[in-house]
This record gives sequence, C-alpha cells and structure tokens, in this order.
Amino acid sequence: MRSIFTLSLLYGSFFSASWITQLVHAQSNPAKQEQAYPQSIWEDVFSKKRESLAENMEPVLAHPEDQQQAANKLQTLADKFKKKPNILIFIMDDVGYGDPGCFGGGVAIGAPTPNMDKLCHEGLQLTSTYSQPSCSPTRATLLTGRLPMRHGILIPPMYGAPGGLAEEQTIAKLLSEAGYRTQGIGKWHVGENEASQPQNVGFDDFYGFLSVSDMYTEWRDPALAPELVNNKERTEALINPSKDSPFNKHLVHGVKGAKLENIEELTIANISTFDQKMADYGVKFIQDNAKKEQPFFLYYGTRGGHFDNYPNESVKGKSPAKYPYKDVMVEMDAILGRLVKTLEETGQLENTFIFVTSDNGPEMESWPDSGYTPFRGSKGSSFEGGVRVPGIAYWKGVIQPGRVSDGLFDLSDLFTTSLSLAGAKEKLPKDRYIDGIDQVSFLLADQGKSNRASILYWLQDRFSAVRMGEYKIMETATVGTLDTPDMGGLTGKNVDYTYGHLFNLYLDPKESHNIIIRKIPFAEYLTHEIDRHMETFKKYPSKIQVKAHSSPTNDR
Repeated sequence: MRSIFTLSLLYGSFFSASWITQLVHAQSNPAKQEQAYPQSIWEDVFSKKRESLAENMEPVLAHPEDQQQAANKLQTLADKFKKKPNILIFIMDDVGYGDPGCFGGGVAIGAPTPNMDKLCHEGLQLTSTYSQPSCSPTRATLLTGRLPMRHGILIPPMYGAPGGLAEEQTIAKLLSEAGYRTQGIGKWHVGENEASQPQNVGFDDFYGFLSVSDMYTEWRDPALAPELVNNKERTEALINPSKDSPFNKHLVHGVKGAKLENIEELTIANISTFDQKMADYGVKFIQDNAKKEQPFFLYYGTRGGHFDNYPNESVKGKSPAKYPYKDVMVEMDAILGRLVKTLEETGQLENTFIFVTSDNGPEMESWPDSGYTPFRGSKGSSFEGGVRVPGIAYWKGVIQPGRVSDGLFDLSDLFTTSLSLAGAKEKLPKDRYIDGIDQVSFLLADQGKSNRASILYWLQDRFSAVRMGEYKIMETATVGTLDTPDMGGLTGKNVDYTYGHLFNLYLDPKESHNIIIRKIPFAEYLTHEIDRHMETFKKYPSKIQVKAHSSPTNDR
C-alpha cells in the first residue's frame, strides 16, 4: 500500500526544478567562464530511456554522437602512436572535495595545488564524482567495477586482515591479459593475505605498502599510545591478532606470481620519506616504459592524506597553513606534477589518459590533521561530504581544455572505462554483475554527457540513498554525535528515515532541508530506481547478504 505522501500529489505542484549552479572552476579560471554552466541533464535522467547492454551490466544513457566523436579521437591517436593508450589513475587518501584549488580549496585553505589545478583547467573537471564512504571499499570497487556488497569488502581491513579480491576479476588482471604492463604503486589496503596481494590479482609489479599509514605509526607514538609503546607484549597481541596472517610493517616489492619482498620497515622516523620513494619508482617506471611498445596501466595510491600525516622534510612547514595535512597536500600535488612532467619529457603525455581523485571524503575525527569538504558529512558517511570527491580527467590533445561537468561519475566507472579505452571490452566478466559504466564518450567528446543515470549509495551492508539529476533520496544515513555534531562519519550512528529524506543538491548541497512532502514525483521516481537496483541482486547474489529492503516512500 502506497504511503500518504502519494496522496499529497493532489495538493502539491507536479515538479519544480532549478538549474542554477555556480561552479568554483569558473571563478578560479576566468578565461573559461563560458564553460561554467553545464547543459541541462534533465532530458537524459528523467526522460531518456536507458539501454541495457547486457543483463549483468548497469543500463546506460546512450549518446551516439558522443560515442562517434570519442571513437574518432581514439582512432586518430592509434594511427599516430601505433599502440593502445596508457592509463594513469592517481588516487589520494582521505582528500576532501574542497582540497584542490580548482574545487575551491588550494591557496584559499592554505595548501596550493598548482599541478592539480593545471590538469583541471586543461582537462575535464567532474563536480559529481563519487566514491564509497571509506577507503578499502572504494579501492576494491575501482579495481573490480563492483559495489562493496558484490566484492565483499565493506570496511577497511585491520592489522594483517585478509581481503576479498582473490575471486574477483580486477582491472589489472584484465588489462594485463589485453597486453598492458600493469604497475601498482603506493597504498594497497584491500587485504594482506597472499591471495589478495597485488602481484596475485593482476599486477605485473607492485611497489608500496599493504595497509594504511596510521597502522604503521599510531602504536609507536608515545604521545598517542603510551600504553602500547611501554608494553611490548600488549602491542604484539594487538597488531598481530592472527598468527596465520601477521601484519606486514614494510614497504614491499612484488612481481606477478612471486612472494612479496620486504624492502624497509615503516616507522615514525622514516615514514615521511616513503611518498618520495614511491614517486621515484613511478618516475622510473614511466621512463622505462617509453622504450617499450607495450602500453601501461599505472595505479598510483598516495600514502599521504591519511592521518597521521608526516610531511617530507622538503615540504615540512612550507604550506601557508603550516599544518601537517596541508604540507602533505602540497607534497602530493608536487608528486602528481613529477609524474605528468615525466610523461611529457618521454613523449608519452599525449597517449596517456590521467584520472585524479580521492578514495573518500575527509576524516573529520582526526581534525585538524584532515582534509576539507564544503558538504555535510565526512568519511564513513553517505552524505555528500563522505562520498563526493574531486574528479579530474586529463588527456592532452584529446579532452577539450576547460570543460566542467556535473554529470554523474562513479569510481566504479573507471573499471569499465579503462577496458573500453584499451579496446578490451570483450574481457568484461559475464558471470557477475558489473556496476561500472563505460564513460569514454562522456570524458572524450567535446560536449560529452554522462552515460550514468544514477548514483547508488551504500553504508556497508545497508542501502542508503540514490541520486538522479540534482535530486537525492536517503533512507538510511550516518548522523553525528556530540563529539562531531552533524558531521556523521566514523563516530556517527546509522539512522533510518521512515519515509525518506529528499534533497535538491543544487539548491541545498549541505543536505539540510528535507523537501519530500513538496516533491513527491521526484521521490516516487527515485524510489523506482532503488527497486530496480535491488532486483539486480536476485540473479546475481552479493557476497554479503542484503538486508531486508523497503522503498522509503512505501509503508514499513
């Protein structure tokens, strides 16, 4: 039986929409102001019928003209370079939507990001890029093209904990089969068990660390954890809870199919040097690849950004803010600049697709050693502050400079998009559901529109929300506590909204005004999208049991 809200159609207007959106990009790059107002996406999202490419894949909004223009560009590139394009994904840790300068941060918040801003202004700024609420689920989703309920990694693995990628088809594995040289550098954090280690899930080579920055330092710091520093037996029991999977404290190197080699233990004394060591490795990889006919896939995950931040001596105290996180933000920007410069110096820049993003919103519990978002919520939350992240797509000579789009982009899309760029769509798995959408035409066409109609938000094993166009309906949210009022995130608690909360993200980006009683048509439309999504789990069951679900505008 439908809820009383359906009857309110008799009393309210059918719909009301506003398309006024001022983009920070235009303010920071006046020469491109004519690009500041994206074309309306109303027709696509609420009127245009989606196409089903396969029963195990998300339906798409097809744009034939965009597809043809993108195909033409790729063919021109193939004729010029005689090999498939390189792919570089640069994913930062806990960096907020508002941290890069082109997204409103940078100099304004005490941490200039000139290299990110340059790629942003000379490429495509995506103002609606979405991650998962925390890092490991995001990374696994990016690598597999599947939502956490499907790949099984709902929360970050703790000390020595196993992951869930052993049975997954990763982007690295499929690109390797398609002839790519696959390189992983930096943070892994999707499981330390041997079967889930990067060299065993498709990477030809890996140089980095298996866990997350604070797990190497927090138990060593006498100011933060004297009860551990002064009790070695307790420390050993806590950081090595399983003898079968001991916590690896080292920078490691791995070659496909071989055992990992421990290079150097990460400690408080040396951890500030590791981002530079990984950057050196990345530069050398790019230089070496210039001499090869084989295209490359480089997955680069920074250490910095995640608390506790230990900036390198070269940048320590150099940011205007003088705070560790801000210094590290400057350092990550410089590392990105080094990689791009090396691509240019070796003649590979014009044949390399670059995507810059973050794994989730800022972690506010560690404030002020944390990032910035203008939205409500933070890491661990499905409010925009927890999952809406910077998105920059850059490809010299291919992506039209100065583009800005509010078209929807989920980081799972990088899986399918990368395979499409590699000319390897035939390798898309057919035995499991793929949530990622091929966004090549959106990214490459000069006026490309997103092929994605909705963003589907999960909070671990609970469905949380859906966004279509500028409207978002939430049925479950993580709200704040007295410690972090209204920030949600890791110290929040889950709350079910009996009839759902509906937000217009153009008019109310901080999600503070529930307008469901005045916008029933939108609520009903989005409710049907939730139902469609839930249907996909019937034929393609998730690894984690889906909790009983009822649409937010239905009686419960």
